[in-house]
This record gives sequence, C-alpha cells and structure tokens, in this order.
Amino acid sequence: MKEKEVITKYALVTGGSRGIGRAICVQLAKDSDYPIIINYNSNKEAALETLKLVEEAGGTGELLPFNVSNLSEVAQALDSWQDHHENGLIEVIVNNAGITKDGLFMWMKPEDWNDVINTSLNGFFNVTNHLIQKLLVNKYGRIINLVSVSGLKGTPGQTNYSAAKGAVISATKALAQEIAKRNITVNAVAPGFINTDMTGELNEKELKKLVPANRFGEPEEVAHLVSFLASKKSAYITGEVININGGIYS
Repeated sequence: MKEKEVITKYALVTGGSRGIGRAICVQLAKDSDYPIIINYNSNKEAALETLKLVEEAGGTGELLPFNVSNLSEVAQALDSWQDHHENGLIEVIVNNAGITKDGLFMWMKPEDWNDVINTSLNGFFNVTNHLIQKLLVNKYGRIINLVSVSGLKGTPGQTNYSAAKGAVISATKALAQEIAKRNITVNAVAPGFINTDMTGELNEKELKKLVPANRFGEPEEVAHLVSFLASKKSAYITGEVININGGIYS
C-alpha cells in the first residue's frame, strides 16, 4: 500500500520585510505551525531581519522575492517555489504589500496613480489568482487582505490609495461568497494610523487628536488580528472588513 504523501502547509505574507508585514510574519510564527514565506520586492536586508525574528520566535521561514504588481514575475516566483516544494501547499495568503504616492488628485501623475493601483489591487489579483486553485482542491484556506481606513472613508490626498484599497474591499466581499463552501475564508483588515515607516513622516502629535483612542496603533496589534483570521478559530468569519483604528472611523 502506497504511503500517503505528507503535505507541508505554508503561510505567505507579501511585503513581509518591514512594518505591519514583518509583525504579521513574527506573530504567525508564534501562533501557528506554518513555515512563513516572507515576500519582499527589493529590500533583502530587511527581509533577512524579519526571517531572523521569525526564527527567534520559534518559527521557520524562507524568503521569496517578487514584485506583486508584475504578473509574470509573480507566476515565475510561485511556480519556482512549488517546484522546490513538491509537497508544499500555501494555505494562508496575506496580501499585505502596498505603497503610497500621495498628492492632490488634480496634480497626480499617471504613474503615481498606476503604481499604487498596480501594487495593492493588481497585486492582490496576481498572487491570489495564481494560488487559489490549490486552495479549492484542498478545500481549506485563509485569504487576508490588508486594506485601510482610506479604502472605507476616503482620505484627501490619497485618491489613488483610497481607490486601490476600496477596490480590494469589494473584491474581498465578492470572492468570499464564491468560495465559502470550500472552507476558504476571505477577509480584509483595515488599519488606521499605525506606527510604521509608512507613517513616519506624519505629525503624530496632531493626528492622534483625531483618534478617539488618542494614539497611533502598533504593528503587533494588527498582527494579532491577522493571526486570528489565519487560524481555524475564525472559520465562520468571511467577507468581513475589520477595522483596527482606535475608533477613528466608527
């Protein structure tokens, strides 16, 4: 009798080298048995630092560089990963990679519009679409999309970012309904002001006055929520957008 192949299940975090992505990688390493695939675009040094933190947290991980906005690069990287992990299955997908190129809409350059849309929205498609068939066959999976308060209420100076994140929110709700019967959940997490490189140039002293909790959030707080949504405990939550913003949009 042929022995059943043992499949190793993995969690992929795009944009996992810094900020919220790094915190998610570390939290998943602490809370789950998943080896963590840390995706990054260009900053290998930061990605290696994340890997070190994952290992210090008692987990295992590996780096997988690709630009989420480049369809052929995503396909090539994920296919190559699969070739080297014959019995591997990416069971958790955290679409975290995103960029901002802020500016008033009337002066926005086409490349600033396209770059932001391509990273957040097309990045979600490029990665998730490539991996979803295996999740459907497996009849289990977790897809978690990092969006933003900007995608819910719109933020002036961020028309491109608001458009990209708003689109991912709608995609989350639609896809969740398509695949719920296969035990695959699709949820979005919408952070407000979080202490990361992305918010480093903001005037925290002034902006925190807008937040009922009177402070910026920490990446680890977002990571705890993502880790819960990546677990079996969240099986009856799908198609949801969960705000984590200190009450700024409630």
